[in-house]
Amino acid sequence: MKIAMFNNTVTLAEIEPLRMIQLRRIGGLRWNRSTHTMSGPVSESLLDSLSRLFRLPKPEADELRRLREVRKMVEEERANPDPKPLVHYPIKGATLYKHQVRAANMALLTLERNGSQGGTGFGFLMEMGVGKTLTSIAVMGAMYLRNKIGRVLIVAPTSVCGVWPREITSFAGFKTRIAVLQGDKPHRLAALEELDADERPGLKVAVINYESTHRDGIFEALQRYKADLIIADESQRIKNHSAAQSKAMHKLADAALYRLALSGTPVQNNAVDLYSQYRFLDPSVFGYNFYSFRNRYCIMGGYGQHQIVAYRNTSELVKKEYSIAMRVTKEECLDLPEQTFEDRYVSLSKKERALYDQLRRSSFAELEHGGTITATTVLTKLLRLQQLTGGFLQADEKARPEQANTAKLSALEDILDDYVLETGKKLVIFARFRTEIASIQKLLEKKDIKYGCIYGDVPQKDRGGIVEDFQTNPETKVFLAQLQTAGLGITLHAASVAVFYSLDFNYANYAQALARIHRIGQKSACHYIHLLVENSVDEHVLKALKKKEDIAHTIVDNWRQFFTA
Repeated sequence: MKIAMFNNTVTLAEIEPLRMIQLRRIGGLRWNRSTHTMSGPVSESLLDSLSRLFRLPKPEADELRRLREVRKMVEEERANPDPKPLVHYPIKGATLYKHQVRAANMALLTLERNGSQGGTGFGFLMEMGVGKTLTSIAVMGAMYLRNKIGRVLIVAPTSVCGVWPREITSFAGFKTRIAVLQGDKPHRLAALEELDADERPGLKVAVINYESTHRDGIFEALQRYKADLIIADESQRIKNHSAAQSKAMHKLADAALYRLALSGTPVQNNAVDLYSQYRFLDPSVFGYNFYSFRNRYCIMGGYGQHQIVAYRNTSELVKKEYSIAMRVTKEECLDLPEQTFEDRYVSLSKKERALYDQLRRSSFAELEHGGTITATTVLTKLLRLQQLTGGFLQADEKARPEQANTAKLSALEDILDDYVLETGKKLVIFARFRTEIASIQKLLEKKDIKYGCIYGDVPQKDRGGIVEDFQTNPETKVFLAQLQTAGLGITLHAASVAVFYSLDFNYANYAQALARIHRIGQKSACHYIHLLVENSVDEHVLKALKKKEDIAHTIVDNWRQFFTA
């Protein structure tokens, strides 16, 4: 049998029948019918398995020793209680915490272990709120400054696509060119083509949602873009190996030098879901064949032997999973602030934006030319704009609100999918309007998520039991609260993440809502997500609340700023 190593690939030729049987048991090798060879990406696991079957030639033996040294350095970094940056991480306006430095160091060592040949990935298995986005920006920046990458493709849930350009713009201490591929297909293709043709200095970053990656025309354009680094944000979205978007991500990853997977989900508890994510990250870890993976780690039973009834070889599974990943929980981040905040922006469609702008302009005109300005008249106009960003349009005080958009509801659905359903963690949602509460309730019921809910019409005598159920019942995953009603006097620290679907104008209400999960007895750092329609009243209201302003007391003097785009 002959062995050759070229371009980060091991190729075996002239294979004897007995060797063939042995090699088929090794993960990471694929048979090529036309050349009668077996090949797979260079990895410590593959070379180590081959070394047990026969003596490796010197180049392959030297490579195995080098990869073992890299793994040793990665594991030393994992155990380092006081990690220091291995390279300069170009971050501005923020400081990397110890767990972020450790994760960035481990990722950099792993990603660069194959030099310019690339061909590997790393997983940031970090809980929501511990900073995996900032860590990814640090890694991509370091690799860009070291001339390892020039193009990045970020694939994320739709509601998260808007987060990336803002985070990169805020924290990247290096030049970037960013394009969010959104809208219809012509707009997406045009945005990518413009980015592709941009010759100005800077790291090129394209951002797109998962559902679009496999679409005709777009997939081919992403291939032509030739990203050096692909980031799969909330990578559990590709856990189904046979889904079209998973297959598209696998093909895109095969052509890229480097890959990062970001997920807060404890994927080690769902063994079969690991395969597709690691097929994206590095096929040498679990191989190219899903059924080989399943047969090794799953015990099948039930009708037709199609149901997973138990797992086996779990120690090996976990060892391989963590060979190119770092798991971080909030409880482990001792230097993490007690409270972290995330502003998640959502976009309105062209038609929905036109409706919002029309209402904003007409409100401004009525106030500008309507005589005396009072707090009541201004707040009433702002109220209509807020209702619209929350999804509803009310023509006048007597009219019934009508559904006008689902922008925030779709963003909330992403959070429920990625945080509640995937991790099994509890979540608190605050909303201002009763119509919003009703639409969120329908969404929770559609997803079969057990929840508790308190709003103005819920009798006072029933509220204690609703809170107690959320705090103690492991099946009750969500607490939905009207901001003005449930912001005071209740404890919800069974959750450490809260979503502000909408806000009111009173800083005291906002501060009290923050304190519902950030209370004595809370064992984790608290993370808050503000859902905001970009370029809308939402941004102005949150900005005022962050300044601890009670908007009702200052609105007469500052009303114009709330009606600007």
